[in-house]
Amino acid sequence: MSRLVVVSNRVAVPGESRAGGLAVGLLAALKERGGLWFGWSGKVTREPSGSLYEQTDGDIRFVTMDLDRKDHDDYYNGFANRTLWPLLHFRLDLVDYDRGKREGYRRVNALFAEKLAPLLRDSDTVWIHDYHLIPLASMLRERGIGCKIGFFLHVPMPSADLVQALPEHLRLMSSLYAYDLVGFQTQRDVERFQAYVRLFGEGKVIGDGELQAPDGHRFRAGAFPIGIDTGLIAQQAREAVNKPAVRDLRKSLEPRQLAIGVDRLDYSKGLPERFHGFERYLQRHPKQKGLLTYLQIAPVSRGEVSEYKLLRNELEQIAGHINGNHAQPDWTPLRYVNKNFAHATLTGFYRMARLGLVTPLRDGMNLVAKEFVAAQDGSDPGVLVLSILAGAADEMKEALIVNPHDLDGVADAIATASGMPLSERVERWRALMDQLQENDIGAWRRRYLQALEAA
Repeated sequence: MSRLVVVSNRVAVPGESRAGGLAVGLLAALKERGGLWFGWSGKVTREPSGSLYEQTDGDIRFVTMDLDRKDHDDYYNGFANRTLWPLLHFRLDLVDYDRGKREGYRRVNALFAEKLAPLLRDSDTVWIHDYHLIPLASMLRERGIGCKIGFFLHVPMPSADLVQALPEHLRLMSSLYAYDLVGFQTQRDVERFQAYVRLFGEGKVIGDGELQAPDGHRFRAGAFPIGIDTGLIAQQAREAVNKPAVRDLRKSLEPRQLAIGVDRLDYSKGLPERFHGFERYLQRHPKQKGLLTYLQIAPVSRGEVSEYKLLRNELEQIAGHINGNHAQPDWTPLRYVNKNFAHATLTGFYRMARLGLVTPLRDGMNLVAKEFVAAQDGSDPGVLVLSILAGAADEMKEALIVNPHDLDGVADAIATASGMPLSERVERWRALMDQLQENDIGAWRRRYLQALEAA
């Protein structure tokens, strides 16, 4: 079995508290095979970019690289998060077309290639992750690297006409042709990528999942929906019921039901629409008024970016409006919290909730939807209300599927979930849980790596 090399923007180095579900899956693969995890250190320094740091844990080497302020601002805050992020989430109106940021993105990817290439062996299997590092394989190939290289896009693939609106789109997107396998979250994403290759990418679609670059080189594309560590989430949720924060939340709600949303504060998550959908629920279903409290946890991210500041202000205004119009002396309908909670505590919150509200305007997958289901008590489970525009909707058909723009539809789904009989809740949950157990994070990375090695 070849050595595995994982490359991502950030690295889950030993001792850091960044090891979320994806990190758990990648670390398991690295432990199985031995290998290397390479990426940015998370440090912004006054010294020029490129200083490397290394540590080991068993058979795994962790190699990280510092970036200076200009490289960080151009590559990460700039092109990655102000150009690619909105583009990939279908928000062409928010795309930053700054040429300097675009060149900074290529400059940092070239630095990644320069520092990584000497660490690689011909027998390695290299797995590169996400939109930060799209050109990396082509730059490694230019440096003579010939081993198997795969790429996985964790966010959505937009339609071809949106991608071609990006200046120099072909220069960016054709760099994906250097991979042996390009992985996506859903089959719809694969089809959108194939459409781009055929319409604007100067390549050919030989068959479903088999593509040909203009130079005749063939590569593969496929859907690999990411899962969660289902068993671990279920265990955490069972153990969390006695945590002080979980007990306090339960006591504060009694006797009302809880609806919960947990999202990073981002315009792709559809939070204003969700708040308005909840308000519409209060208006359309007055007999249920006072029976349900909605808790939205939305930790601030990219708080220095103007679009995110505006979003935070908008949500505060909507929350105040809803509570001002509908609150009672003993009941606040919407609790809006910009605070991080430990993941284990969140699973306890999920477990006590009658509803999970996961209604993004666009999402590659959305693992909160899967974690909410895994955290439930199977004898009295809650109901998932899920956006049709999340990748998870392809798999989680037993959820109540909604269009987040259809406020009446969201309102009615909340009412349906709140009043759903136990037998139906159990039946829906069981079907969802079976799927989560079969397609967990381990199955995801095994399927991907098998496909990469067979490419």
